[in-house]
Amino acid sequence: MKGHVDVAKYIDHTNLKPYATREDIIRLCEEAKKYGFYAVCVNPYRVRLAKEVLGDSGVKVATVIGFPLGATPTEVKVFEAKKALEDGADELDMVINIGALKDGDYEYVKNDIAEVVKVAHERGAKVKVIIETCYLTEEEKVKACELAKEAGADFVKTSTGFGTGGATVEDVKLMRRTVGPEMGVKASGGVRTYEQALAMIEAGATRIGTSSGVKIVEGAKNAGNSGS
Repeated sequence: MKGHVDVAKYIDHTNLKPYATREDIIRLCEEAKKYGFYAVCVNPYRVRLAKEVLGDSGVKVATVIGFPLGATPTEVKVFEAKKALEDGADELDMVINIGALKDGDYEYVKNDIAEVVKVAHERGAKVKVIIETCYLTEEEKVKACELAKEAGADFVKTSTGFGTGGATVEDVKLMRRTVGPEMGVKASGGVRTYEQALAMIEAGATRIGTSSGVKIVEGAKNAGNSGS
């Protein structure tokens, strides 16, 4: 298997740094075109710019909603989602309301996701639900995945990259088991090498969120050259 994984097609090439400049985002998009990444992931303010730079390259534009804490009211997430879609976003990575999940207010969490899913799907966009695994117990991780699936989301995603921890192989396996074979699973946070990316894919990830996409693809080339 190892020689045949086109890892670039799994990658959301990401720059969500608060201090990312216009030039940084243009560079991100140019790299995504050059290496054939699936998407770029940028903050909402940069969606329009990313769309412009990527043009008809086929690289998608993903952005973040309720990021990074997930604690904004549903109405605000919906407004943010609509604006991002108007600006040209193809995919929305939304953060669940982590506090509400811990309260056991599952109806709120599910509705919070469903409302964003509704506006996205009306415009043909996909929704990835960030459950922020580093703050959750195993039971809460399972529940968050179940709620995302019930709400009609397209993916569950491990992390924002701004929490106390990122993606782990164990969490990706747990998420894949919970959502079944059809739904997407995105491993995000701390995936910096080809070996790590491959481990996530083998655990069940269908997308990798990383700011180290170029390094990962270069690592894949080197692995190919060494015959592994």
